[in-house]
Amino acid sequence: MKSLEELKAIRDRVKNSVDIREDNSNKIRVVVGMATCGIAAGARNTLKAITDEIEARGLTNVKVSQTGCIGICKYEPIVDVILPGKEKVTYVHVDADRAKTIIANHVISGTPVEEFTYNYAVKH
Repeated sequence: MKSLEELKAIRDRVKNSVDIREDNSNKIRVVVGMATCGIAAGARNTLKAITDEIEARGLTNVKVSQTGCIGICKYEPIVDVILPGKEKVTYVHVDADRAKTIIANHVISGTPVEEFTYNYAVKH
């Protein structure tokens, strides 16, 4: 991603899937850390990969949103995935390839990618 205009285009493209005012209780939530540290680590590319993958797969039950600082800067880019009725899973060092794997395995199939998680990273 090379410009603010490109980021705005992404925002506009997924605007309908980011409305936090609607009832999202039955939706899968994907939250990307977009504070300065996340952006510096590549979170814009991560966000783009996630939204592109969701769009390419035609997923309508997924809400993507952005958040500020998550507080564990050395693990950026950070992505949280929250499936309805399940605990949040925090993924770390999420690049475009990891993002696609997370969408395929966790968001679609419901199986977290353990080796990409924060809990795995702090143990190894």
